[in-house]
Amino acid sequence: MNFWQKNVLFFYIMATALLAVIILINLNVSSISQSYIFTNIEELPSSQTVLILGASVHSDQTLSDMLKDRADTAIELYRAGKARNFLVSGDNRVKNYNETSAIQKYLLEQGIEQDKIFLDYAGFDTYDSLYRARDIFKAESLIITTQDFHLPRAVYLGRQLGMEVYGFGADKHIYRNVWLNILREKLANVKAWMDINSGARPQFLGKVIPIQ
Repeated sequence: MNFWQKNVLFFYIMATALLAVIILINLNVSSISQSYIFTNIEELPSSQTVLILGASVHSDQTLSDMLKDRADTAIELYRAGKARNFLVSGDNRVKNYNETSAIQKYLLEQGIEQDKIFLDYAGFDTYDSLYRARDIFKAESLIITTQDFHLPRAVYLGRQLGMEVYGFGADKHIYRNVWLNILREKLANVKAWMDINSGARPQFLGKVIPIQ
């Protein structure tokens, strides 16, 4: 076997090993979260708070279909008595982009009372949102409303952070290029596993604001 053949074999072995690790981590995430994800609202346990995780907001501050579906599902759960208030967690690191305020505006337009809405402006990713829900907002229990492809990771993170977390699907549309999100999620699950096992901390913590 010559030098180039050895290199090709080495890279093949490394690529195979990496793929195996990705598959195993994704199976681990799914196995931990699957029993806490619900599709029937009647079977869903009641919780203190429903968590709306941020997603794309248009330039006019209207919600993308994916984010609107998360908000609408959260409203349905609240009105069904499954949660007593809302925790809105999104990205506001850039001055002209604010997921959290856009979601709050939408909730208020749907008749949700202001004092039922708690805002997290530093939910830069799912891990940060769940970590801050636990340490900053002291959430006792959470229902996460997000798309089916995202639910396993979100519930996995909450559970691994020691929280009472449940998931409820928010798929009300067929989303454009959703297959890209599904592929991305396979790698995002690896990052989630690494964040949990390395004890990573969010970009920002700050003053405690308990949900009461």
